Amino acid sequence: MRVITGKYKGRTLVSIQDRSIRPATDRVKATIFNMLQNRLGVINAKVLDLFAGSGSLGFEALSRGAAQVVFVDSHRAMIEMINENAQCLGCLDSCDIVHEDALVFIERETDQYNLIFADPPYAYEKTPQLPTLIFGRQLLKKEGFLIIEHAKRTIFEPSAFFTLTVQKEFGNTRVSFFTHPSNHEA
Repeated sequence: MRVITGKYKGRTLVSIQDRSIRPATDRVKATIFNMLQNRLGVINAKVLDLFAGSGSLGFEALSRGAAQVVFVDSHRAMIEMINENAQCLGCLDSCDIVHEDALVFIERETDQYNLIFADPPYAYEKTPQLPTLIFGRQLLKKEGFLIIEHAKRTIFEPSAFFTLTVQKEFGNTRVSFFTHPSNHEA
């Protein structure tokens, strides 16, 4: 697994060899960031990477100019790996690494973010609730994006809190882009 572009382009990230962990592929990352390129400036953005795993999406955002990334994961091994990756890339000062359950973090968090990634395990039963929880807590800035990578079978019910603007499919994976209801273009 590697960073695909920006100041850390080509740098390899440490990952755990565990089939239950599925870091975002280069193809998925490229699609996400290409779509964001014309819609949201990542430069100086404050980013939240929930269910961060190896931190692949957050490190890609830092490589492309994000100012700060908050990485959240409930598994100690993932937190240690994110820390190791941040040290290897020399960007530890731009990272807040939080060892906590994502839902607990969402419930207590008061900061707002330009960009929020959520990449829960495909079997995670609360994935459909994530947009409502995040928008309900007002964690996303008005012009920001929530991007969830999830199993294709996951369905998000419509809500007054958010608009599901775009979905892209990659085999059994779907990436869904959410905005505030007043931001209709994606």
